[in-house]
Formats: sequence, C-alpha cells, structure tokens
Amino acid sequence: MTENAPRITVAVVGRPNVGKSTLFNRLVGKRLALVDDQPGVTRDRREGEGHLGDLVFRIVDTAGLEHAADGSLQARMRAQTEAAIAEADVVLFMVDARAGLTADDERFADLVRRSARPVILVANKAEGRAASTMAYEAYSLGLGDPMPISSEHGEGLGDLYDALVPFFAVPDEYAGDDEPEEEENPPLRIAIVGRPNAGKSTLVNRLIGSDRMLTGPEAGITRDSVSVDWEWRGRRVRLVDTAGLRKRARIVDKLEKLSVADAIRSIKFAEVVVLLLDAAVPFEKQDLSIADLVAREGRSLVFGLNKWDLVEDRNKALANAREALDRLLPQVKGAGLAPLSAETGEGVDKLMMTVAKAHEVWNRRAPTAAINRWLEATLERHPPPAVAGKRIKLRYATQAKARPPSFIIFGTRTSELPDSYTRYLVNSLREAFDLPGTPIRLNFRSAENPYDKK
Repeated sequence: MTENAPRITVAVVGRPNVGKSTLFNRLVGKRLALVDDQPGVTRDRREGEGHLGDLVFRIVDTAGLEHAADGSLQARMRAQTEAAIAEADVVLFMVDARAGLTADDERFADLVRRSARPVILVANKAEGRAASTMAYEAYSLGLGDPMPISSEHGEGLGDLYDALVPFFAVPDEYAGDDEPEEEENPPLRIAIVGRPNAGKSTLVNRLIGSDRMLTGPEAGITRDSVSVDWEWRGRRVRLVDTAGLRKRARIVDKLEKLSVADAIRSIKFAEVVVLLLDAAVPFEKQDLSIADLVAREGRSLVFGLNKWDLVEDRNKALANAREALDRLLPQVKGAGLAPLSAETGEGVDKLMMTVAKAHEVWNRRAPTAAINRWLEATLERHPPPAVAGKRIKLRYATQAKARPPSFIIFGTRTSELPDSYTRYLVNSLREAFDLPGTPIRLNFRSAENPYDKK
C-alpha cells in the first residue's frame, strides 16, 4: 500500500458486554477504552489507530446496541453506533460465544444487514471447546462464517487479519507501478521460532544470503521480532526472526517478557511457523510447548532439525526424530521434518520446499460430497459410542474454512461425544483428505440436517 492511500474505517459493534472495548484496546495497543464486567460502560464512539500485523486502519469502538425507547439515552447511544456503521468500510459484528445468541443479537444483526456494509462476524470469548462450538450458532444470523476469537487472550487474530486484508486493496489512483502485483501476490509469511541459541538468526541470514541479523554464540541476542522481505524461486516471502522462547518460570527480566510476547505475536500473524530444533537434543519440553502453542493458534508448522552437520548417524537420528514427533505431538501428526545446517547451508532449500508443501496443505479444501462419503464410511467402520443407553447420531458434515482446515459435523447429542472419539475422527480426516501436519479444527453442532429428506 502506498503512503497516500486512504485508510479504511473498521467499526466494532454488538450488544453490551460482548468484549468490543477489549478488542479495541488490543488493536490500538493501549487501554484507551474503559473495560469492565458491567455492561454499557462505553457510550460515545471512540476512535483510534488500529494495528494488526502490517495493517493500519481507523477503528471505532461503539456503544452496545440495545432495544430502547425513542429519545432515551440508550436510543441516542444507538444513533451514535448507527452513524459509525454508516461511515465504516467494514463492520466487525461481535457476539458472545459463551452466552450464545440473544434476541438483541438477532435484532441488531438485521440492522447491520440492512446497512449494506461489509460485515465480519466475530464470536468473542471462544477460548474453550464448548465456547468454540457455541460460536457456530451464529451461522443463523446470516452474516457469514463466524470467526471464533478471544479479545482478552489475543487468540484468533491471525484469522481476523486474513479477513481484513481484502479491504486494503489500493485504488488505481493511489497505486504505484508495481502495486497491483503486490495485491495479487501477497508474501508468504514465515515465522522462525525456537529456544534460545537454536540458530534462528543464522538460518534467516543463510536464506536471504546476507548478514541481516545479528548472530553470535550467546543465547538471547535477538530481542525484537524482525521481518525481512525475500524471494524464493520467484515467490515473495516475509521471514520473521524472533526472540528465543524459554520456559516461563525462567523469564524474570521485563525486557525478555516483552521479547517473548513479541515472538508469540509473530506466531499469531504467520502462515507457516518453522520451529527450529537442535538436532542433538530435539523435542525437549520447551520445544513441545512451543509446538503446542503454534497448533492452538492454527498455524501451519514445520520442524527444522538444525546443526545437522554435527550429527554422525544421520539415518538413526532422523528416524528417532520422526518417531518422537508423531508420538509426542499427535495434534500435528505427519508434520514436515527437515534436517539442515544453518551454518553451512545444507538442507535449507529442502526446508523451503517443506514449508511450501505445508502451506498448500494448510490451505486445502475438500468437497462437501466427499466429506459426507467419508463420514458415512467412518461411522460404518466405527460408530459413536452409546451414552446412557442412547446412541449419538452424526448426520452431516461440511468444511467451514481452510487456514487451517476446519470442519463442522451436525448431529444429535454431540456434546456428549468422548474426546477419544473426536481424536479418532480428526485422525480419520487427516488420512482421508491427505492433511499431514496441519492443525485440524473439528466442531460439532446439534441441529437438523438441512439436506436430510424427510
């Protein structure tokens, strides 16, 4: 985007106490808006400069929408909110995933629909499995796919970034000669993460072919997350070097806490995360914690076995690493594992090929008809267990989105499915649709199958 391009306006709306101001504060990076458990704290529109990854925009926090009599304070607050909607380029309509839908949600979703403004439906407070499942009730609002996030914990902001990017297209009169290419070919965002002294900065320098990053034998040299634009085989790439992530109990310095927070933020905005391991001691407890964080954020994950030039029995080391990966991290079973030496350059091109493959899997979609054939065969092979003498019925499935692949299964009494059966379904999906290594989201919804002929 050019410096003179017009800045878009994003309005955050919804009923009281769904977390609008918490999201506003997180995006502007300051506690500009008062936040309290008491509903109705926000009354006037509050504006700020929002930042999400490399996106900068005008964001407007609004009063909670309430049904009110004409002329009342609540009605005037609502008028302010309606004005914000009218001025917005895109509206973030927020609901509470924990509380479920209310009559006010449905009433004001209709108001937003009639405004004819583009809408992103956000289901806030979706930290747990139950809340994430509840978020899919919001489909009935007719505002598109609900996006589960947690404003308080910063979860799901990578998906919000992806949803906002299309609204930042630059009009022709503001675009430079190469701007259309920028929009048509966005860079592949890759974050390099790992424990201190794993060789992250050395790897970035090796990939780009210059000493861009400060390196040395001391652990913890990198403090800020630093991004570098690069090109690999004609493909634009944005590499992000991050601070080393130590065990939380060992972090006492305030600056290190900020560095770690910055590294975690880089994970949230990446498309592919390369977790760099020391080939001599791979998959230590901290490595597993980092991998689990990446999987929970829904990012594509590739493991780099660094310092491979120092390994003597390479076949044995690689076999042991693959066995440990699939055993210790079943949530990313089959993830790419690339031996390399950042110091000598051995294997770095194969690492990038593994990254490209992981990114393609992360974006993969399956046809609905094929998904339902899979469901039928899977249930026939291993039906859901009976609970309290009653059979759980799974009737229909669809893929809600990619990045990462996310599926919804409709049925009856789905909340009573044991975790072991959910894992069975996820593993079966991974195998049937060739989804190695990527996190898979599987949500359940108890509802009638609209395709079921009665």
